[in-house]
Amino acid sequence: MQMTELAEVRGTPLFAALVRRRRKFVAWLTAATLIPYYTFILVAAFAPDALATKFPGSAVMNVGWPVGAALIVGTWLLTGVYVRRANGEFDALTAEILAGEKQ
Repeated sequence: MQMTELAEVRGTPLFAALVRRRRKFVAWLTAATLIPYYTFILVAAFAPDALATKFPGSAVMNVGWPVGAALIVGTWLLTGVYVRRANGEFDALTAEILAGEKQ
């Protein structure tokens, strides 16, 4: 692809829509990942007794373990959400942009 073709693609309204949608979605997923992680770290630093509380019905496990595991599983799920949307909506928009440029 030549630089002029690249400039033409970047100038299309579909490309601008793709970039806008993807950035908004990535920002949402980033916040959905980082806010719980930082909250967990801040609770561990400033209120460790909250995470050290024994899990109800367990004499061994504290609340911090399942919360930490949920953070990891949640991150995997959010990654799956991104991959699904990228392979669907974002790839379809990219194909539409490229098809329009080949005409």
